Amino acid sequence: MTGSRAGAIARAERCFDEGAYLEGLRRLVAVPTESQLPDSLPALTRYCTETLPALMRDMPFEQVVLDNPRPGRGPVFVATRIEDPALPTVLIYGHGDVVRGLAPKWSEGLDPWQVTTRGDKWYGRGTVDNKGQHLIAIEALRAVLAERGGRLGFNAKVLVETGEEQGSPGLRDLLRAERERLAADVFIGLDGPRQTTFMPEMKLGARGGVAFDLLVRLRDHAHHSGHWGGVLTDPAFVLAHALASIVDRNGRILVEGWTPAAMPASVKRAIGDLVFEDIPGLPEGDPGWGETGLTKAEKIFGWTSVIVLAQITGHPDAPTNAVQGEARARLQVRHTADIPGAAFVPALRRHLDAKGFPEVEIVPMMERDMFGASRTDPDDPWVEMVAGSMRRTTNRAPNIIPNSSGSNPSDMFLEELGTPVIWIPNSYAGCNQHGPDEHALAPLLREGLGLMAGIWWDIGEGHVPARR
Repeated sequence: MTGSRAGAIARAERCFDEGAYLEGLRRLVAVPTESQLPDSLPALTRYCTETLPALMRDMPFEQVVLDNPRPGRGPVFVATRIEDPALPTVLIYGHGDVVRGLAPKWSEGLDPWQVTTRGDKWYGRGTVDNKGQHLIAIEALRAVLAERGGRLGFNAKVLVETGEEQGSPGLRDLLRAERERLAADVFIGLDGPRQTTFMPEMKLGARGGVAFDLLVRLRDHAHHSGHWGGVLTDPAFVLAHALASIVDRNGRILVEGWTPAAMPASVKRAIGDLVFEDIPGLPEGDPGWGETGLTKAEKIFGWTSVIVLAQITGHPDAPTNAVQGEARARLQVRHTADIPGAAFVPALRRHLDAKGFPEVEIVPMMERDMFGASRTDPDDPWVEMVAGSMRRTTNRAPNIIPNSSGSNPSDMFLEELGTPVIWIPNSYAGCNQHGPDEHALAPLLREGLGLMAGIWWDIGEGHVPARR
């Protein structure tokens, strides 16, 4: 076996320093893979059948493009290298789709489909979410292959889907159908921002999301307020009282069954060790809002939250003097893996009935508005292994976040493949992800290449947990 860990990291960093990484990123960003648009399928398909295969053409991986089980949805690219079935297998995840480009809203001189470098900021749609991040994983693999003389020392499967920004439609069905092809000992994905710009980070899943409408429909038509005000029940007030029964004046959730009985000890310990960085322009938390006795971090990463996304009665753009017939509010619950997503609506129904609101209907939203909760135990041996590798590379222990506060498809991989899930983000909170002027920080991209080369090297050295 040739080469060294330091040599692999140096190769990965040279990929950045000499411009090869930037060249590859430009090729990826140039494909307008806006999965939220109805005519996006040709671009999503081109990304999987042309762009990624060209990027990995000189790497010893078998490539295949899998059709999405959902008609009209984007395909999945899979590149596989099996060196020895006895070796550990890593499933490496990324997503090639992006949100809408929103080109007219970008700053002067910036184009979402071109990478523009301005100092340490590299602008372009997908530079962080997620093309720039799965490119880090691929180029780090390339560096280790070169340093080891054409070997990784482990088996690798690179999976890039094209529907994550739409809730990964069809992915769960594909994982079930391709369970043998995609079987692995661990899942490692690169996505999302991290809490600081100065230390590495791991995330071990995601909070889930449940969305529904509360609807008070009392009559088909509105009626003159002078004649009927004070006589006809006002649906907006009924809805307001129902909402007030769900969350109190200080933001504390009052629905039985919506909050964890307790945080697992390993989760509470990991949250307590987190380090945060103040990013200019981001709001401060309101200390008096939410569950009493919890820190800000515990509220975000270890507890349930609920917000009102929208609320309406009548015609706010042109109010009329009438008692309205109905009122509606859209709510979203974010929850940890401690409570199944399917439990929230039944618990709310029991709550509303007990509080005297049988007329308040609960209307669940469509599948795309729901996402599952997931969490790998912070004490999992794979978490310890990857954290140790990151520590060796940076001389600093990483933040270990039990679950992301945002959404990702972790639950599908945990439930369908049974693999521990680890995310390694290489962006920061101010990256304008999902908005105009999305950008990466060049130092974090370079650091990510070194971190991943170190992780791939250590896995290839056999510093891994025993198979389950």
